[in-house]
Amino acid sequence: MPIADVSPGVSIAYEGFGDPSAPPVLLVMGFGAQMIAWHEDFCRALADRGRYVIRYDNRDCGLSTKFDDHPVDIGQFINAVSTGDISSALAMVPYRLQDMADDGLGLLTALGIEQAHVVGASMGGMIAQTMAISHPERVMTLTSMMSSTGESEYGRSSPEAQAVLFSPKPSDREAYIAAADRELVWASKRYGDPAVLRELAADSYDRAYYPAGVGRQLGAMILSGSRADALRELRVPTLVIHGLDDTLIDPSGGQRTAVLVPGAELRLILDMGHDRPRELWPEIIDAVEQHTS
Repeated sequence: MPIADVSPGVSIAYEGFGDPSAPPVLLVMGFGAQMIAWHEDFCRALADRGRYVIRYDNRDCGLSTKFDDHPVDIGQFINAVSTGDISSALAMVPYRLQDMADDGLGLLTALGIEQAHVVGASMGGMIAQTMAISHPERVMTLTSMMSSTGESEYGRSSPEAQAVLFSPKPSDREAYIAAADRELVWASKRYGDPAVLRELAADSYDRAYYPAGVGRQLGAMILSGSRADALRELRVPTLVIHGLDDTLIDPSGGQRTAVLVPGAELRLILDMGHDRPRELWPEIIDAVEQHTS
């Protein structure tokens, strides 16, 4: 697995698909998920449309740099935020979404790529938005998928989805894989498949089981705040994709993103939850291909 040094002390694991001379598409993954959550077949299908597709592990996930010197207890962090003890919350978390955005841009630099089409899912959409806001000259197009703007009143999780998101995952391999079934709460109601969830859980566990990173990534999301004002000023061509079955980030998150970004295109996809079921890949890939043409 190739690994690139993107800044002092931070190395990012990545993988490319297709012809490196083709237009580059950078895929940014979400909260606690490794780059393999962008399924290899999905990446190859997009590459077959004439794109050079790059997926990578965010910091604190997969095979990229871990910030073990800054342990974060999720319960303590959430308590600090909910009680208004922001100074304590800030002290717990060593980085923000901007640092994660800089990792992705640093990877492009390491690969000799000046500009790329950037596609982000969930937290990855927030990171992709931050890339476009901070360095619009490097983002040819933005695709924000199943994501939101950082405004607390939009894109809220259902109580059931939030409970699953914040529940600790088992450390035992078999129990970890079995617990993946709980994620059906935010999957497509029509296409959600526990076998698919278990397969990804098994592959993720075997590749890089690392629960310690999720607290820091969660803190980065929460403490980075709203991007609403910056999105109003964004002039990067933007596509917003959101599933109508999404209970982890309500479709209002995508709708609000499209309202804020001037000229943004909104695609609300029937039978899509907070996932990318294989049955919907043609529709998603078609949309990304058209947007990046």
